[in-house]
Amino acid sequence: MKLIGMLDSPYVRRVAVSLQLLGLRFEHQSLSVFRTFDQFRQINPVVKAPTFICDDGEVLMDSTLILEYAEALARPARSLMPASLPELQHALRVIGLALAACEKSVQIIYERGQRPPEKQHGPWVERVSGQLLAAFAALEQELKRRPLAATSETIDQAGVTTAIAWHFAQQMVSDVVPLADFPTLAAYSAQAETLPEFRAAPHGAGIYQARDAV
Repeated sequence: MKLIGMLDSPYVRRVAVSLQLLGLRFEHQSLSVFRTFDQFRQINPVVKAPTFICDDGEVLMDSTLILEYAEALARPARSLMPASLPELQHALRVIGLALAACEKSVQIIYERGQRPPEKQHGPWVERVSGQLLAAFAALEQELKRRPLAATSETIDQAGVTTAIAWHFAQQMVSDVVPLADFPTLAAYSAQAETLPEFRAAPHGAGIYQARDAV
């Protein structure tokens, strides 16, 4: 199996971390949807990161769908999703908030990076920034109310996606998301980032480094 995409994407990174936690072996190829567009297009004409090549060569895309496939491969030995309906419901709420934060962060990055300054639309950035802050505010309250586990043995998909969403925002749009306003999220993400599965796939342009345990 092969994961295609750069680890500066929160979507690629949540797959890389989750595959390790699920005990699944994989290769990683760091391709940019911008700088290596043509090379990426040869693998997946849609040029969407993450892209995932299954053992039989079939290509999947979208981090949530890739992780659904990974969960099926890993069961029953390991799962990052709760089994009980109430716990699953709550996990899906947290994941949804974290993915919304990722989406809004990316929209701000694209607005700033893909448009010249004179063509950037201030009201749109303001709207998206408000949505981003609302998502993190809700996550902050959820973590205060129901803390997430943060060890390799106990972390679930809600924890993985939350930690990565926060770290991504602080790396890329920290001017929009004040660190001091979200102390619980900041502390949780910092703890998760110390886990070997996170350190093996750090945010940035590097390559996932397989560990012997994976």
